[in-house]
Amino acid sequence: MKQRAPLTLAAVAAALAAVTGVAHLTAPAAPAADAKTAAAARMPVERSALVCPAPSSSDIAETTYTAITPGAAGGGGKGTARLLGATKEAKPVLEVKERGKPAGATASGAEAPALVGVADGILAPGWTAQQTTKVAVGRARGVLGVGCTTPGTDFWFPGASTAKGREDYVHLTNPDDTAAVIDIKMFGPDGAVKTEGGTGENIRIDPKSTKAVSLASLAPGAQLADVTAHVTTRAGRVGASVQVGEEGVGADWLAASTDPAGSLVLPGIPADAASVRLVAFAPGEEDADLTVRLAGPNGSISPAGNEQLHLKGGMTASVDLKDVTRGEAGSLLLVPANGKKAVPVVAAVHVVRGSGAKQELGFVPAAGPVGRRATVADNRADENATVLSLTVAGGPDAKVKVTASGGTEGGEPASKEVTVKAGTTQTVSLAPAGAKGAYALTVETVSGGPVYAARTLTLPHEGIPMFTIQPLSDDHAMVSVPKATQDLTVLTG
Repeated sequence: MKQRAPLTLAAVAAALAAVTGVAHLTAPAAPAADAKTAAAARMPVERSALVCPAPSSSDIAETTYTAITPGAAGGGGKGTARLLGATKEAKPVLEVKERGKPAGATASGAEAPALVGVADGILAPGWTAQQTTKVAVGRARGVLGVGCTTPGTDFWFPGASTAKGREDYVHLTNPDDTAAVIDIKMFGPDGAVKTEGGTGENIRIDPKSTKAVSLASLAPGAQLADVTAHVTTRAGRVGASVQVGEEGVGADWLAASTDPAGSLVLPGIPADAASVRLVAFAPGEEDADLTVRLAGPNGSISPAGNEQLHLKGGMTASVDLKDVTRGEAGSLLLVPANGKKAVPVVAAVHVVRGSGAKQELGFVPAAGPVGRRATVADNRADENATVLSLTVAGGPDAKVKVTASGGTEGGEPASKEVTVKAGTTQTVSLAPAGAKGAYALTVETVSGGPVYAARTLTLPHEGIPMFTIQPLSDDHAMVSVPKATQDLTVLTG
C-alpha cells in the first residue's frame, strides 16, 4: 500500500532564499477562501548582505560610513547589523544597534579596506549603508560616493572609459568563503572590444578579498571615450563598482545601471549641470530607437536636436546634451520611439559641474523605482548639501512620504509628504531638527507612481562644487512567501 508523506515547507522556503534575505515563515492567520489556491504573504526578510568597495588609493582620503535600518525604533525582537573589513578578521567598523537610528564611522588614508556586512533579525529589512570619501587635492580629488550593494552575478556599467586621461577601475569584492571567478567584457562604438590575451576572462577573486581591475589594462591599444563594461560571474558572487578618475575633472564612483529594459529613468541630474553626456547600450544584435525627454519641475520636454537616440545592437552610443537642465533639476526619460517595439537597453549619464580648473564629475545610472520604500544614508544638514530628486515618468501622479532620520550624533527625525505629478521631477530638502552628524533619508510610495529617486550630496572645497549622486532603489525589505493553503503531499512507495 502506498503512503502519502507530507511535503514540508522547507523545500518551498529554499527556493525563496534571495540574495537580499530569507523570509520569516509563519502559519497563515486564517485559511484561504479557495483551498486549491496557494496565496502569498508578504513577510520581512531576516538576513541582508552588503558589500562596500575599498574607498581610495589617496593617502589624504577621508571616508565616512553611515548605515541604518529604517523604521520605528524598538518594536521587539533582536538583530545585528555590522560592517567589517573584507580582507581580514577585524572588529566591526560600524554597527547598527536599533532601527531608525543611524550609525557612523570614519576612516583615513589609503589603508581603509573594502567592507562586507550582514544584518539579521529585526535589523535586516531595509538595511542600508553608504560610503562617502572626500579627497581635497590631487588627481583623484573630489567627493566619491557609493551605496554599499547586495552581492550579485551580473552588472552593466555604461559610461566607463579607456581613454587617455581617464583611470577606470572595476572594484570586485568577494564576501563569501569560496573563490569567485569573473569575466569582464567591454563594448565600444564599434562593438565588442578585444581584450589583451583574454585578460578579461577567468579573473579569480579569492574568498573574503577584493581586487581592482584597470579597464585600460584589459585593452591597452583601445582608447575609447565611452564603453560599456559588463561584469559577470562564472562562479560565486561579488560586489562590483567602477571607480573613475578623470584628469582635471575629479573622481567618483560609477554604479551599475539597472537591468536592461525597454524604458529607463535616470533620476536627479543637478540644476547647475554644466555638461551632461548620455551613454547607452543595447545588448544583443537588435537595434533600439529611443525618444529622449527631460522631466523637470513643470513637465517633460525634448532636448532640442537630441529628441531621439539610435542604438545599434551591441554597440555603445553617446550624445552630448550639454547644459540640458538649464537651472532646473531634472531626470532623463528614455522610452521606445515605437511603442510596439521595446528593445532592452542600459544607460548612464556623465555629469560635470563647475567650470575651468574648478570642475567636478559625477554619474547618474539608470535606476529602478523605489517601490514600497528606499533609503539613502549619509546626508548632511549643511545649507544646500543634500537635495533629493523625485520623479514620476508616467502613470498616475504619486504621493510620497519622505522621512529624515535623526543624525548619527543627535537630532530629531522629521517627515513630509510630497505630491509628484506624472512627467515631472520635484526636489526636496529635508533634515532632522537639530541635526548633528550624518542622517538618512527614506522615501515611501504612499500612492500612485512608480516613483524614481536620487540624492545629490554637495561638499564644496575651495570653490570646487565637489558632489556625488546616488539613485535610491527598492530596499526589498519584504518578500512573498506562499501560505500553506492545501495539503502539499507526494506519493512514496
